Amino acid sequence: MRPVFIPGLILLLACLHAPLSIGAELDTTEQEIATWVDENLAAAISLLEETVNIGSGTMNHAGVRKVGKVMAREFEAAGFETRWIDMPEEVNRAGHLFARHDGTKGPRILMIGHLDTVFEADDDFQSFVREGNIARGPGVDDMKSGNVIILYALKALKAAGVFDDFSVVVAYTGDEEKSGAPLSVSRKDLIEAGQWADIALGFEAAVSYDGSDWATIARRSSSSWTLTVTGRQAHSSGIFGEDVGAGAIFEAARILNGFYEQVRGEEHLTFNAGTIQGGTDVEFDVQQNRGSTFGKNNVVPRAVVVSGGMRTISAEQLERAREGMRKIVAQSLPHTSAVITFEDRYPSMPPTDGNRRLQVLLSDVNQALGRGAMPALDPSRRGAADISFVAPYTDALAGLGALGEGGHTPNESLELDSMALAVKRAAILIYRLSQESHQ
Repeated sequence: MRPVFIPGLILLLACLHAPLSIGAELDTTEQEIATWVDENLAAAISLLEETVNIGSGTMNHAGVRKVGKVMAREFEAAGFETRWIDMPEEVNRAGHLFARHDGTKGPRILMIGHLDTVFEADDDFQSFVREGNIARGPGVDDMKSGNVIILYALKALKAAGVFDDFSVVVAYTGDEEKSGAPLSVSRKDLIEAGQWADIALGFEAAVSYDGSDWATIARRSSSSWTLTVTGRQAHSSGIFGEDVGAGAIFEAARILNGFYEQVRGEEHLTFNAGTIQGGTDVEFDVQQNRGSTFGKNNVVPRAVVVSGGMRTISAEQLERAREGMRKIVAQSLPHTSAVITFEDRYPSMPPTDGNRRLQVLLSDVNQALGRGAMPALDPSRRGAADISFVAPYTDALAGLGALGEGGHTPNESLELDSMALAVKRAAILIYRLSQESHQ
């Protein structure tokens, strides 16, 4: 199911294929779906307002659970079985909401959202505000609108009388913005759902620019690295001498420059040094991304800590980059030593033939709705997401949400009429997938 990734080739093919596909007109059932969505958009916006007005930063466990209760209420009213999955105390996260419906034919579809936002309880909270077609508020774009779109796409299918044809699991994680550790615990249920599914759909914000809507068939990984460097503390008059050596800061500079010169360059590979602490005494809290240093200009520094992040398009690219970093770290300047450690967080979602097939189907739907073809988005334009945890097990398509701006900022906003477009696209895509599986 998972083809070998050749950098750039699959994305190029995806971009070439999508415009050639001509979306058929909507059939009678699809027209019913579209009409129902338009008639129920106001109710969807009301639910969005209700959830946005509940603060649910990742570490605001009570708020996350409260949003989960609202969504559970809605799914139970729509005929779903729901369950709240608590996390162990040591994971320190609120938990996840899963909803399930077992159909009679297929396919098995996993729909992914998240209940939490980046705005924690001690942030200045701004409630939902509507200004014509624009809504503002914490999480309105990322991703409480996507959560509502999932629900209303399924309700539209139910109203059209085709809901029982397929099986669906809806997974709302409670810690997407700051995932709990270990991932083997916090993502266990999501991964199991991915192993069950034939298709996974992610509902973070859609992308539209340069006059086109874009399909997300790939997302990059997100991982971290920590570089710890040790040098020989001494009076600065002796630096570079046989007894003193280069000092920790020069060694750290050599390593970072080596990363820049020798590791940088592959398509879709980026890495960043986010913080650096160096001097005689260094304290750094990796979890809080916060530290302090003490040193003097006449003392050769003995310690450096650098904390950084990395994004890659595949597990193979991630390992190549890490191995390149290790080789550079091992080439120490005199009287210095260094260690680099890596922490996995979000895996990559590589572009695949299966994902590209979903893109073509979505492009057909978009054209049938009176919009243009949907080429594949450059994965460098997107961050990591929960759908990447299930991508190794099933075909996947992301970015099925509405259109917004300013995610993760106080200026987060959403184009409300794009919710209707997103609901229609998702519902009709699922309907066509169900029809395809019956043929």
